[in-house]
Amino acid sequence: MSLKLPAPLARLLENELLSRIIKNTGYLLSATGLSAGMSVFQSIFAARLLGPASFGILGAITQFTSVANRFASFRMNELVVRYVGKYQEDGDLLRAAAVFKMAALLEVGGSLIALALIWGLAPLGAQYFAQDANLARWFQLYGLIVIANFIFETASGLLQIFDRFRIIAAATVAQSAITLVLILGIFIAKGDLAAVIIAYMVGKIAYSLSISTAALFEARRNWGSVWWRTPLGILKSERRSLLTFAFSTNLSSTISLIAKDSEVLWVSAFLGPTQAGLYKTALAITNLLQLPISPLPKATYPELAREIARRNWENVRYVLRQGSRLAAIYSIPVTLGLIVFGEWILEISYGAQYLPAYPALVVLALGFTFVNIFYWNRVALLSLSRPVFPTVINAIGMILKVTAIFWLAERFGALAFASLLIAYYVFTNGAAVLRVFADLRTRPRVSV
Repeated sequence: MSLKLPAPLARLLENELLSRIIKNTGYLLSATGLSAGMSVFQSIFAARLLGPASFGILGAITQFTSVANRFASFRMNELVVRYVGKYQEDGDLLRAAAVFKMAALLEVGGSLIALALIWGLAPLGAQYFAQDANLARWFQLYGLIVIANFIFETASGLLQIFDRFRIIAAATVAQSAITLVLILGIFIAKGDLAAVIIAYMVGKIAYSLSISTAALFEARRNWGSVWWRTPLGILKSERRSLLTFAFSTNLSSTISLIAKDSEVLWVSAFLGPTQAGLYKTALAITNLLQLPISPLPKATYPELAREIARRNWENVRYVLRQGSRLAAIYSIPVTLGLIVFGEWILEISYGAQYLPAYPALVVLALGFTFVNIFYWNRVALLSLSRPVFPTVINAIGMILKVTAIFWLAERFGALAFASLLIAYYVFTNGAAVLRVFADLRTRPRVSV
């Protein structure tokens, strides 16, 4: 007896492209769900063990390294998906291997630059973000994880191209499981901040190395054992477009770091580690809202790139429209639940000392609903060969947001940071969505 699916779901799965996206998202979502659940427990155990102030210091140390690493990276996963995917689709395996090789070499160089930045700036990071210069050595120690990240982004992009989402999913779950077990042991043993930092390092290193190893195996399997000897000279005619894409996405990433991906550092610098710990808690809980949506861009990007290369514009429109509907169906009820039960969740899980995080939690939940619904805005622009547009818009949003921080932070505290973060998202994502719609209006309504 065959199982009859509900009519709306059956119609969605009739589209081969969307069905493939849902399948790959399913792998990532299963992993993300398990990983997020374990991450929540990691966060709870660490927060209860350390208290708001030390928990904020932990956030400053981990985010400091993340910021430095991403500052020196070129979002190689996006370049690999865009160009390796294109050449694979065209059957030009030599150029596909050359792009992967070039991306890996650039990322290795970026990792070395990131390590130098972390070690050189660690004393300043400890002084301004942790407000304790004696913690500089821990900033430096945690920064060693960038060595394990030597080709992580390049590797992640290649696994996406070859639909190895199950490998990414398995590595994600394994990382969270390792970290959770270590954190739980430290909690039971009543360990300290140093032990928690080492536990986070072990999980991150295991994750990065597993993804990189799997990607190198895929490169060998698809291009042969000597793919790494592919001469970069064959990319001479494409060099300008490749470097423009890489530097545009790097600049966009740097802008994002300042504007939205270093929130805990901003809060810690302006309001101190205790407020940073509370804000980090609000962000952790709103991750529940982003949980099933976060894998969608990664699964959607390679499919959009393929369909746009084939000029299947109706498929492109269909995926964007249905993706937004699916995101809204999940996001709106969860946001209402977080608003109604947010204080109870904070008190039961993290403890009464974290209740002041509730106002920021409400603002973040409302804003992330908008972000979720239009989750595809950036990958759609990249697929349409518009890497510069989001960079320009993000730069404008960053300038406005940072200016407002100096004006509002002392007056409104953490609530100002939450409100400005959401205002930034609405402005930048909204502009990107309008640009995508404008581009698609000029494309044929029937696939060619």
